[in-house]
Amino acid sequence: MRIIRAGQLPTKRNILPVAGVLSGALVWGLIWYPYRVLQDAGISGVTATFLTYFLALLCGAFVLPRVWRERSTLGGWALLLVLSAGWANLGYVLGMLQGEVMRVLLLFYLAPVWTILFSYWLLGERLNRYGYAIVVLSLGGAFIMLWRPGLGMPLPHNMAEWLGLSAGMGFSLSNVVSRRAGHLSVEVKSFSLWLGTVALTLPFLLWQGGMAQQVTLIAAPSWLLLVLMGAVLCATSFAVQYGVTHLPANRAIVLFLSELVFAAVSSSLLTRELLGVQEGLGALLIVAASLLSGRSYREAESR
Repeated sequence: MRIIRAGQLPTKRNILPVAGVLSGALVWGLIWYPYRVLQDAGISGVTATFLTYFLALLCGAFVLPRVWRERSTLGGWALLLVLSAGWANLGYVLGMLQGEVMRVLLLFYLAPVWTILFSYWLLGERLNRYGYAIVVLSLGGAFIMLWRPGLGMPLPHNMAEWLGLSAGMGFSLSNVVSRRAGHLSVEVKSFSLWLGTVALTLPFLLWQGGMAQQVTLIAAPSWLLLVLMGAVLCATSFAVQYGVTHLPANRAIVLFLSELVFAAVSSSLLTRELLGVQEGLGALLIVAASLLSGRSYREAESR
């Protein structure tokens, strides 16, 4: 999960922040595949999500003293961050497991539209000249990608696409809440996304049932993959938080778009999923909106 904040411009001396953001884009552009491997091994997406983020939570337990010291300042904003970040992660994984990787990811990347709306409601930020263009480009791209003759409104066609869309909303809300809750430390924010994902999977696990049986049947190679994924998610969270803390928002957004490249290449190689002309045109508009959102942030920061 990625929380965007402004910081210093990247130079040769602080190339680590850029590497941190790119590592997050790489992990999130590829992590759908090991989740599919686990699903093929009989471990449902909900169970795998719970286990990997629970392991990430254990891996990051060393930040608990810092989280405990800040307990008096957590409040409602921290709770909202837990819920929004948790759903962004859970919805992303489930959507990528059930649908076409690139279509789900592109719906997730309608995030700039929701960021504008949440920023208006929660931060009182008004639309600037770029804001209107972002809305038009994003919704235009979604319209082109989702429209099918004779099928009525251009809405997501299946549950996977709805999950990708709603996960993008959760991602946007978590970023806006993070900006609103500037008093929270990076450690608290990282812990929040692990805790939120674990907490939100529990109702799904209870509804799904059979988790105990699934866990007892997990083979050693699958456990090894689960542990590795938990460690990677934990490390990536800190790397990304470090990166976005030391980069301006517009730079971070552009770097995060590399996730689309990683996902496009991996999905074409591993699943033979290819975007058609219509989806490709919609993708270009959505990417353009994300790039323009970076310029919008830069203009806002210069004031």
